[in-house]
Amino acid sequence: MKNKQYLIALCLCISHFIALADDYPRNFNIDILHYKFEITLSDHTDELIGKATITIKYKTSDTKKIRLDLMNKTAQRLSKGMVVDAVICNNEQVNFTHINDALEINLSAKPKKNEVIYVVVQYRGLPAGGLKIGKTKYGDRSFFNENWPNNTRHWLPTIDHPYDKATSEFIVIAPAKYKVISNGLLQEESNLGKGLKLTHWKQSVPVSTWLFVLGVAEFAVQYVDEFKGKSIQTWVYPQDREIGFIDFAQPTKQVLEFYSGYVGPYAYEKLANIQSPSVSGGMETSSAIFYGENLVTGKPNNIRLRNVVIHEIAHQWFGNAITESTWDDAWLSEGFATYFTLLFQEYAYGHEEYIAGLKNAKTAIYNFAKKDSTFSIIDNRSAETTTVTNTLTYQKGAWILHMLRERIGHENFKKGIQAYYKKYFNANACTNDFIIQMEKASNQDLKLFFNQWLYKPDHLKIKAHWDYDTENKQINLLIEQEQSGDFLFDFPIEIEVFNPQKNASEVFKFTINKKTTLIPIPYTEKPSNIQLDPRNVLLATIEVQ
Repeated sequence: MKNKQYLIALCLCISHFIALADDYPRNFNIDILHYKFEITLSDHTDELIGKATITIKYKTSDTKKIRLDLMNKTAQRLSKGMVVDAVICNNEQVNFTHINDALEINLSAKPKKNEVIYVVVQYRGLPAGGLKIGKTKYGDRSFFNENWPNNTRHWLPTIDHPYDKATSEFIVIAPAKYKVISNGLLQEESNLGKGLKLTHWKQSVPVSTWLFVLGVAEFAVQYVDEFKGKSIQTWVYPQDREIGFIDFAQPTKQVLEFYSGYVGPYAYEKLANIQSPSVSGGMETSSAIFYGENLVTGKPNNIRLRNVVIHEIAHQWFGNAITESTWDDAWLSEGFATYFTLLFQEYAYGHEEYIAGLKNAKTAIYNFAKKDSTFSIIDNRSAETTTVTNTLTYQKGAWILHMLRERIGHENFKKGIQAYYKKYFNANACTNDFIIQMEKASNQDLKLFFNQWLYKPDHLKIKAHWDYDTENKQINLLIEQEQSGDFLFDFPIEIEVFNPQKNASEVFKFTINKKTTLIPIPYTEKPSNIQLDPRNVLLATIEVQ
């Protein structure tokens, strides 16, 4: 019965407009509560020796099978991939198959409903992806992961999909010269002798597995500050110690303060900013964020790195604490982080920077549309078969939130965001969950708004023409929707009319939902100019004649 109720809830979470397309083989009969990874790394070989202890709670008593993602060692991968040596449950070895990058475990008996079991997977291999073993820009050996979006399976046996969230710990044995960074709090750092060191990190907040993080290198570490008792840290290469400490000194604490006040509490035990060769921009791994090694420059006004820091910290709320249930809803992560980067910039650096960011985003959106006019923010996609994000997921997703904030009002938007965050804190959500919270906060029906912007690939194009009727003392404004295809948008638009006699302007607001709309505007004298969307509220290309 409980499983049936879960499926009903899942169906309600699915969009009103399309069917669920992310067809990852979910197992709703189990819930993985915790992963403990014991990993041995060496300078003499790239082989990883691993032991994963997985804590699993059974929601039903219907199955004794467990499926995990783990990439096989194959000739096509040049003998890279993982080999499973044994699987143990309740201190006895159990049967398993490991083919087609899936580890299927067959328990000797069906666990009872609500029973918690511990499964141990002993494995080894050369990672073909996920964990990158190689040199930093200075030629030093290092080990850094890049799990996004579903590369965790290259080196860790997990449910490699955002729908399942679990706590985690990493116990790493590596050459003593290295420092090790991971999620959560440091539990132990001990020299074992023979040139080896054990480092143990543990995170007590559940996240999806693509947010697990491991960085092993020679680091310079600075404990920069604290935020509500949580450590703010910088981890950079020793060669970049001075410039890296400068680059990451700001604006981390200010960003944490802003998002905590605007959205809700920061979920994790620390925040570490980490220089890494495994990414080019940033990767929002929970509590320990990777930044491309070349972003660290030490130059004054390192705007590029500053904005990446703001974006990746925004992800700690959106994508990490609230995680999309399926890849169809990836905009709940990337669109939100992009928009909240703009909100922080508005707060910290002024409204003009916010508007400049929106204009840059609009340019990127329309440039992308010239290359691909068929992409909808929410559509049929899965990380198993296709790319789950692109420019529109980020930039158009951000613009949708900007338009929503202007449509329902800034206070209602903030209230809705806070309600959404509180309800789905450290859990999963889908777009419909977000829509419901925004409708409650604004007391408006927003389904049409989201349908046309999220589920349609069309891009609004407006052409306007106006003249002044001296006899009737009115402006005749003709607005036409000129986007290709038959789809018509329903949208509010502001019209700013400039009065040359008063040297002032007046703003009128209308709703447009037809191909061609003629609007008479009573006005006592001929305007010197008319501007559509003067505040940059509407995602559209606009031409006025």
